[in-house]
Amino acid sequence: MIIDRLYENVREKGFVCVGLDTNLDYIPSSIKEKSSDIAEIVFEYNKQIIDCTEDITGIYKVQIAYYEAMGLEGMKAYSKTVSYLKEKNLLSIGDVKRGDIANTAKEYGKAHFSGDFEVDFITINPYMGFDSITPYLDFVEKGDKGIFVLLRTSNPGAKDIEYLDYKGEPLYYHIGDAIYEMGNSYLGENNYSNIGFVVGGTHSEEAKEIRERYKNSFFLIPGYGAQGGKAEDIRLYLDDFNGGVVNSSRGIITAYKKHEDGEKKFQEYTREAVEKMRGDIYGR
Repeated sequence: MIIDRLYENVREKGFVCVGLDTNLDYIPSSIKEKSSDIAEIVFEYNKQIIDCTEDITGIYKVQIAYYEAMGLEGMKAYSKTVSYLKEKNLLSIGDVKRGDIANTAKEYGKAHFSGDFEVDFITINPYMGFDSITPYLDFVEKGDKGIFVLLRTSNPGAKDIEYLDYKGEPLYYHIGDAIYEMGNSYLGENNYSNIGFVVGGTHSEEAKEIRERYKNSFFLIPGYGAQGGKAEDIRLYLDDFNGGVVNSSRGIITAYKKHEDGEKKFQEYTREAVEKMRGDIYGR
């Protein structure tokens, strides 16, 4: 099961998820100067980040919006990046947040679980209804692919919909309970499901209840660092520092910009950012 691979990765390498939210403005001039090919420039930047962090990173998340914004060249870079991760036997999340139904959803599944854009996990938006989840179950059932479903996100606007009252509880619990029940049909050896949740790490009030309520769900936890998620809050969503991966994007991939010699030591400062994040959350 793919979730067992992720569990073991976290056990061996830690819970950090490096977000490859790549923008051309983030890339060191030393990389840009070597080529005029946008796809090659973006891929080389991602490749260097991957190469210097692979032994201390549980999984990589590639946010497709940044690549779509660069057009065909960006999507070439996306494809090259996820293919490179696969070649190195590293795990990947395609952060695509699909939320459609029926045959359309099946085609999204085919697009991101095979072919040029193949990844190990994708993110799904359930707010069109539970039939926006079921088309992916054929892929999940095979065991080698997984999904992370938006549960309670880290943005301020989450309160507009996710927190609406439903029978005395926030709406996200109604959604979570139904998907959790679905997920219990796809448990791995470590008792986590191939269907996990995206749970923003910026709200600590509900953290213990969410972790306890969804014991068999693996969490993708955004919000650390730039969005205000603190280490002590993040720990509440983890189970003995497993059961979830904690994403950081700009805090890692642009860390070199904080240093005068950052261009020369791009990989060194990138790795250092991952190590600092691990130490912060571990409490070391």
